[in-house]
Amino acid sequence: QVQLVESGGGLVQPGGSLRLSCAASGSIFSVNAMGWYRQAPGKQRELVAAITTGGNTNYADSVKGRFTISRDNAKNALYLEMNSLKPEDTAIYYCAADQNWFALVSGTGVGYWGKGALVTVSS
Repeated sequence: QVQLVESGGGLVQPGGSLRLSCAASGSIFSVNAMGWYRQAPGKQRELVAAITTGGNTNYADSVKGRFTISRDNAKNALYLEMNSLKPEDTAIYYCAADQNWFALVSGTGVGYWGKGALVTVSS
C-alpha cells in the first residue's frame, strides 16, 4: 500500500502564494499518477491538477496559469505551487495517487488519498 501525507497548508491573503507538499511512502512502484483534489465548503470534490511519472500534466480550468504541479520521483514527493490565490481557492486539499492515470483524473476508484490540508485564503 501507499501512504500520502500533505503539508504546507495554512492561511494566506488574496493574491498571495502557498506551496503544498505531499510525501509518499510504501509501494511507490505501483504509483504512476499523482495529483491534487480539493473540496470547498458546500461544494463537491474536484480535481485541481494531476501529473504522471513522465511529467504529463492536467489542470482544472479554474487554476490554469496560477497553479503548478510538479513531482520529484527520486524523493517520492509531489508539490503544488499556488500563486495569485483567491478566496474561492479556500478548501481542503487532498493528495491522491493511483497506478492508473484515468482513475486518478476522473476521481473514480482512486487508490490512495491523503488526509487533507486546509488552505484558507482570506484577509
